Parts: sequence; structure tokens; C-alpha cells
Amino acid sequence: MKKPDIPQDEHTRLKTLRSLDVLDTLSEERFDRLTRLAKRMFRVPIALVSLVDENRQWFKSCIGLDASETSRDISFCGHAILGNGVFIIPDTMEDQRFADNPLVLSDPSIRFYAGCPLSLNGYKLGTLCIIDQKPRSFENEDIEALRDLASMVERELASFQLATVDELTNISNRRGFMVLAQQSLNLCARQRIPATLVFMDLDKFKPINDKFGHAEGDLALITFANQMKSSFRDSDVVARLGGDEFVVLLTNTSKLQAEEFIARFDHSLKKYNQEEDRGYDIAFSHGVVEFSPEKHPAIEELLANGDSIMYEVKKAKR
Repeated sequence: MKKPDIPQDEHTRLKTLRSLDVLDTLSEERFDRLTRLAKRMFRVPIALVSLVDENRQWFKSCIGLDASETSRDISFCGHAILGNGVFIIPDTMEDQRFADNPLVLSDPSIRFYAGCPLSLNGYKLGTLCIIDQKPRSFENEDIEALRDLASMVERELASFQLATVDELTNISNRRGFMVLAQQSLNLCARQRIPATLVFMDLDKFKPINDKFGHAEGDLALITFANQMKSSFRDSDVVARLGGDEFVVLLTNTSKLQAEEFIARFDHSLKKYNQEEDRGYDIAFSHGVVEFSPEKHPAIEELLANGDSIMYEVKKAKR
């Protein structure tokens, strides 16, 4: 048996998957409808919407199989997400990668597999797959039909993203941040890794709207978000909480290191202001708070602490 390789973009792929807040949610008719359709269309006993997490393959929809997940190490879908096309195994007993796989030798006794990767923002999060307990061929028109169904699943997954991404700036919104940040803090607490939150609020944002109009105000918000994305690391969680409030959670980062990050970010923003004279400067106030599992049992406490510090800093500027 061959374990599936790990994709090169694994870190960002997992970050994208977890940002949807879809893992371990209840079954939904909009997904079950598509797996039922796949089961009926291809006359197979099993059809799944499968999402590949760090160590497991979890089923958002599972028709014909009495399980909610399986190990990623023995999953077929772990192999499927490594390529761009439909991954097909006409007969598992004739394929050295799968002939001795536990899912082949025992329940559900997989002999045929076809899985179409499900992509979001260019990252393959899982598959729509069909499984049979006898070998079979899969023609070009079958491949196209499975792709069409997979694109419908992708649209449903995209609706999760719309609920967690800020429409204007295309970074996480408050809901998305709360999910991702809490996951990061849980990891930091378990591994005793430092983390620091920076709460940011734009300075003199209302005058930009009043003098230059709301379209220009939107552009200032987009610019600030883009500067955040280019300045911070992929492992950091950046978000627009609402209005002109932004936040970043820096993992494996002390408070002193976070202040250094912010100083570099402020420098890049000032450089942008000099190069792009729009009649106003984009500037911000910020509050920095280092994560303590005892003081901040949940992300809400850490966020409130950062907001309070930022407010004091902003008040001192007036």
C-alpha cells in the first residue's frame, strides 16, 4: 500500500479548508442531493463528498457508507487531490498502490474508485468520489459528468467562504477570523507556542469618506488590507472585523517580535503614502497583546484586550 503524498501547498490548503468552518458540521440536503445524484447516475453503491484534513478524510456527504471519516493514510481521496484531473482506479486489485489497502481487503471492499478534486481559490480541499465493489471502466463522458457534478459541489463550498470572507477586501471577516484564530490559539496552547494579537484601527478614516467620498474610503480599506497581506506571513491570520477595524494574529511570535513586525508594516504603509499621493495618508493606531492561555481562554478575551489597548493609544493621539 502507498500512503498519499503531501501536497506542496499543504499549509495554505489546510488554512483554506479550515477557514470555511465546514468540518464536522451536520449533513445538508444541498450536498446529499448531489451525492444521491452521483450514485444514481453512475449506478454505484457509494458516493461521497470528501474533505481531506491534516490526518483524516472527513465526509460532508456520505451515501451508501456507514462512516463519517477515515484515516488520510489509507484514503483514496488523499491521492486524488494531488492531481488536476479525475483520479480513476478501474480495479484496485490490479494496482500495487491499493491492492493491500484495508479499504480494499475489508469493508467497504473498494474495487473501483473515481474522484474529482474539489478546488477553492486554487487549493484542492477534497473530492466528489464514487466507489464500486466490482471493477469497471470509466469513459470520457463519465469523466465529464463527474466533473460537472464536482463543479456544483464547489459552488456549494464557495458559499461557506462567502460567509467567512470580507466581500470588499477579500480577507477574513470577523466570523472567519474567530474560527481560524481560535484554531491557532488551541494549537499554540497545546504546543506552548507564543502568539500575539495586534488590533488595528484606521486613523482619520471618517474625513476620507466625508471629503473624498465612500468609493475612495473603500479604496483606502482595500489598500490597507492589501498591505497587510503583503507584509505578514502566510501563517498569520489577518482580518477586517468591520468598518475600519482590522486585526492580525501572529503565531510563534512574542510581543516584542510583533512590535517589530508592526514597525515594518507601518514603514511599508508610509512608503505607499509617499508613492501614491491621493490627498490623504492611510495611517492606523494599534494595540498589541500577547496570548496567555490563563488570561485568554477564548479568542473573544484576547480580541477585547487588544481593542482596549488600541483605544487607549488612539485616545492619546487626540
